[in-house]
Amino acid sequence: MSRSKRKWDHIQLALSTGQGRQAGFDDIAFIHQSLPNSALDEANISTKIGELYLSSPFFINAMTGGGGERTLQVNENLAIAAKETGLAISLGSQMSALKDPSERKTYDIVRKVYPKGLIIGNLGSEANVDQAKAAIEMIEADALQIHLNVVQELAMPEGDRDFRFALKRIEKIASCVNTPIIVKEVGFGMSMDTVAKLQSVGVAAVDIGGYGGTNFAKIENERRASSLPFFDEWGIPTPIAIVEAKEASTNMSVFASGGIQSSLDIAKSIALGADAAGVAGFFLKILIKEGIEALIEEIKTIQHELALIMTALGAKSIADLQQVPMIISGKTHHWLSERSIDTKKFSQRKIQ
Repeated sequence: MSRSKRKWDHIQLALSTGQGRQAGFDDIAFIHQSLPNSALDEANISTKIGELYLSSPFFINAMTGGGGERTLQVNENLAIAAKETGLAISLGSQMSALKDPSERKTYDIVRKVYPKGLIIGNLGSEANVDQAKAAIEMIEADALQIHLNVVQELAMPEGDRDFRFALKRIEKIASCVNTPIIVKEVGFGMSMDTVAKLQSVGVAAVDIGGYGGTNFAKIENERRASSLPFFDEWGIPTPIAIVEAKEASTNMSVFASGGIQSSLDIAKSIALGADAAGVAGFFLKILIKEGIEALIEEIKTIQHELALIMTALGAKSIADLQQVPMIISGKTHHWLSERSIDTKKFSQRKIQ
């Protein structure tokens, strides 16, 4: 099967396998503030992460590209939505365009549509320095994601089977390019151990890509002659992965993704420690099923709702939102406790 055909199959299967409420956000509850001492017009949802300015603390996360005219149309529409709402946008893996220059247009359309936007490139961990530089040049990327997808590759009939030296390749890229490097999981979550290793090699940020969103194990199992069902529920749920990543990082930014479907999910992600949240499958479904205008309206609604949530909590900034008190219960509490992470620090804190 051609890479182009596989890219389109992934989009179709992402829509058909869907997204359940399995990320674990129901285990997180904000402590209500009856006297928040706040006003809606004081709620500022913009944030700065390193040298990157975000007008909203969420972005359109990596989805597609390299699948011919159909993926070009998807990326063009996503770029239009990002431009209309001021969001940052990340692309799907650009390796297709590096191997087949005719696919370049499915990626650089985003920069053409959104010339002043914050655009994030994307490659797999098999990439080398020259490929990283080429991917950045292709779209004038403001940052580059390097994605980790071991379980997807193992489930993919034509996938990789050798994952040695990935950390060394990432370290080489991080040391040889001037663009910030973000290492992203594709839906199976990151542990403290993984984040610590990435921090040690100079990575600027991690996107924990937790379990609970688009399930690439299920997608690849749909493409296999005989499935590997043990991978269908494999991974670290998103809220847990956020906390684990924050525990391990001292000078890295942490991005949340994986099953984020609402303003409340975004607010909870940030309160758990994420600096911003990436949304992919939820936005893709709206775009494909309802069209670009519906997607733009949904993004604007989320931006407004996030300000409402912050006002209810007494948070005037994203930094304040990261300090609001909250209760962690259920499986999330049990997991974090087993990992020697004290969840009481979330319930006892307050905005300074």
